[in-house]
Amino acid sequence: MTKKLAWFTALLLGALPGAQAAPDTYTQPMAGTEIPQAQPGIDPAAPVRESVRSFAQIAPPPGNFNLLGTRNQGQIEFGVRSDEVVTKALLNLHFRPSPSLLPSLSHLKVYLNDELVGLVPLTAEQLGKNNQVQVPIDPRFIGDFNRIRLELVGHYGNICENPANSAIWLDIGKESTLDLSLQKLLVKDDLSHFPEPFFDARDSRPLTLPMIFASAPGLGQQRAAAVLASWFGTQADWRGQSFPVLYNQLPDQQHAVVFATNDSRPDFLKLLPPVDKPTVEMIGRPGEPYQKLLLILGRDDGDLLTAVQGIAQGELLLRGQAATIDGVKDLAPRQPYDAPNWVRTDRPTTFAELQQFQGQLQADGMQPGPISLTLKLPPDLFLVRARGIDMDINYRYTSPVQDDGSRLAVNLNDRFVQDYPLTNKRDEGKQLLRIPLVQGLLDGGTQLTIPALRPGVVNQLRFDFDYASTFIGGTFNNNTSEGRCETIVPVTNHVVIGGNSTIDFSGYRHYIEMPALGAFANAGFPFSRSADLAQTLVLVSDRPEPGKVSALLNVLGNISAQTGYPALKIRLADDWNQAKQSDADLLMIGALPQQLRDDDKMNLLVEAAKSSINKPNRQTMFSSDTSSPDDRRAESLTTVSSAGPMAALVGFQSPFDPQRSVVALLADSPRAWALLNGALIDNDKRAAIFGSASAIRESGVRSLRVGDTYWVGHLPWWERVWNALASHPVLMAFFATAVVILFALLAWRLMRRISRHRLGDEDDE
Repeated sequence: MTKKLAWFTALLLGALPGAQAAPDTYTQPMAGTEIPQAQPGIDPAAPVRESVRSFAQIAPPPGNFNLLGTRNQGQIEFGVRSDEVVTKALLNLHFRPSPSLLPSLSHLKVYLNDELVGLVPLTAEQLGKNNQVQVPIDPRFIGDFNRIRLELVGHYGNICENPANSAIWLDIGKESTLDLSLQKLLVKDDLSHFPEPFFDARDSRPLTLPMIFASAPGLGQQRAAAVLASWFGTQADWRGQSFPVLYNQLPDQQHAVVFATNDSRPDFLKLLPPVDKPTVEMIGRPGEPYQKLLLILGRDDGDLLTAVQGIAQGELLLRGQAATIDGVKDLAPRQPYDAPNWVRTDRPTTFAELQQFQGQLQADGMQPGPISLTLKLPPDLFLVRARGIDMDINYRYTSPVQDDGSRLAVNLNDRFVQDYPLTNKRDEGKQLLRIPLVQGLLDGGTQLTIPALRPGVVNQLRFDFDYASTFIGGTFNNNTSEGRCETIVPVTNHVVIGGNSTIDFSGYRHYIEMPALGAFANAGFPFSRSADLAQTLVLVSDRPEPGKVSALLNVLGNISAQTGYPALKIRLADDWNQAKQSDADLLMIGALPQQLRDDDKMNLLVEAAKSSINKPNRQTMFSSDTSSPDDRRAESLTTVSSAGPMAALVGFQSPFDPQRSVVALLADSPRAWALLNGALIDNDKRAAIFGSASAIRESGVRSLRVGDTYWVGHLPWWERVWNALASHPVLMAFFATAVVILFALLAWRLMRRISRHRLGDEDDE
């Protein structure tokens, strides 16, 4: 203990101050307005970073606001990390107001956390034109989670105004920005706030957390890092995550995680005393007290795994600068398809289970904003020719003034499903809705699609309460006998979707055509079938280069972000023979084993991913899996040798079990591994991955279908027959004709037999 205190004392005495703040790049605010100075008590020598956040990033999609008379508010939300403080804030607004507004009465109000912090009057010169204005914000009013609300006060006349008049509008452009100067705070070495500062829920940016090893890690350290990366993936969720890997070096200006055993430590931890138990410790980075290191320590690799399992199962128990993991209870394997982030498929799911934040199921306003829910489904949910999805909706609403056409509209993935009237005779409703599964043929091919619902993808269910702008007797009538205009003050409407509303996906089969790299890239399938990855075996190199380890961590972080559960049961191996003995789906990172290199089908897949000419008019950048079965036949194959880096994702059927799959991540150079890792963490590039092979180059991602397909899951034979007939209209028509003829023959024979029997009876008489 004395040695450890002496080591920390020497470390702190040798600490150097952080980097100086970057030059101030702010433009001048509006005339007569002063930007508040930095808050007192902040070390002026602490590092400063400038953050420019566009509305396209922090505003709800599509990123711009259209403020109207009846829907006159829009807002953006942002958070501030616990290890930073805002010293300067400036709101740059790009807007265009309606030319019909009265400049003397119309203005734009700016609220920060419901506190009025800015006022933008509209002048005659601004009406109908693009304008830019800067609104300084007092940083003392900025907290952990913040909401900037913009409210239009618009008038087009002095009397008899209709709030729903189309002349009242103001557009806020998505190029508007929120500029922040953020200064680092010195954080105590205390795990009681873990996972902060390594992950901060207030930070909406993708998580970037370097992982550091003394040297190329073995299987034990790789597994420990994989479990920890998957747990951080569950925390990052929708933000995205990236785990760069370093050997025996520290990253620049970043928090990081260090894996070290008593016998294998980076040079900057050589003076740290050995440990006798699995230990989790938080320290300041040598020479950079504002950057923190999370130390995962142990006597051997087994202790490292115990330490990260302790984090994944009991992070709330961590306290102080260091914590030892005395024991970890082995959890029972998860059941298939029970991922916390997926909609339940064994019973109806309540909307309360789908709710992500407080107040999500309610809205207010003259025209209340939409209420949205996210549905994540297993990619292999077989919904073709299904009867539809049953949804039981309970809702409450402010009654309209009269039966004026107000309605509740239900939309799925921006497709209209159904609407229900809002009457003035009640303030709550209950509806049983069946979401139709629209089916059709794609581009004349034979693949059935479901446009309304996309399994394995994030689906948005939206409820729009639309109140008609109807006003009672004489509200906007200036032709009365008295020549007067009577007006009323419009009231705020309140709408609520009940948390006990349900949507039912139970009773559907799990059946999917493979390989489907799109399901892997966007939902981690087939590995995510078990949320803890108990049915997954990862084949890796024993002493890999950093890019391969980073690919492993990024893949597992992405899978766990989709499922919401860490990969506690993941298994790693470096011997292909172990795969033969495992009933598991295989994830391969690195070179293919020799047994597969001699396989003609595998050679076709790999070479096709590298350089294929498969109907040149189709070999373009694909954004969705829309290729026909003809694309699976490679008409020609060209081998190209070049010095440019290229990576590939290849999917194929397991050679050991027809119900298991293999996904291989391949790259030919360190730069290629960087490209692969970039594609795994980029939403747009992941969306371009599908089929059986995807090539990743500097120019982007190119995907194709080549080779044989196979089906995974269970579907009864009679449903398979019906599916095959429905996929081939000509065959179905022939089959229907044959059935009609057969029944006609049977009916003819039956009628003939009855006729003969009756004639025979008459002859007897």
